[in-house]
Amino acid sequence: MTLTTPISYLNKVMHDRKSVRKYEATYKIPQSDLEELLVKATTAPSSSNLQPWRFLVIQDEEVKKELRLIANNQEQVETASAIIAVLGDTAMYNNVEEIYTKNVELGYMDEATKNMMIENSLKIYSNLPTEVLKNIATFDAGLISMQIMLLAKDMGYDTVTMGGFNKEAFAKRFALTDNLVPIVLIAIGKAAAPAYGSSRLALNDIAKFI
Repeated sequence: MTLTTPISYLNKVMHDRKSVRKYEATYKIPQSDLEELLVKATTAPSSSNLQPWRFLVIQDEEVKKELRLIANNQEQVETASAIIAVLGDTAMYNNVEEIYTKNVELGYMDEATKNMMIENSLKIYSNLPTEVLKNIATFDAGLISMQIMLLAKDMGYDTVTMGGFNKEAFAKRFALTDNLVPIVLIAIGKAAAPAYGSSRLALNDIAKFI
């Protein structure tokens, strides 16, 4: 008799999530679901808990048509229910006081720790080069983007991430301030066709245990 370990629900969601590029163009996700999705996704970790992610959720059909041109004519930009543009805020440290004051209110830290964290964060982050701040924001945006995709699957929706778009044109079209960096677009909606399967490299090719 062979004993098998039941697949956890999280493991199932991870394996069921695929990159879907064909969507039901007439299906519209309720805005309340999109809002719930983003709130839940913000449980993702971030550098010093500064939460540098910002979102532009594009649902308007005409705007999606414009965005399709900016995004190398990728069909899913227009047919998905919404496009979640994940942006990175390189001035994330400006929110440090609000963040750590809230931590005190919630009982997560005391006043002395709050003051120390605010002072240290302002001193460190405000003096970092812009390129380093962009790297931090990009890394943290990657963490929350994965959470968005897994949570979307858990809610019955499908997604695909897109890094292939003209970021300068995007920033200009949506009048982004200099501190906001476009990082990735996430199409979300109802699949109109199954996603392709994809292989993975063997563990021996990607990991070394020492």
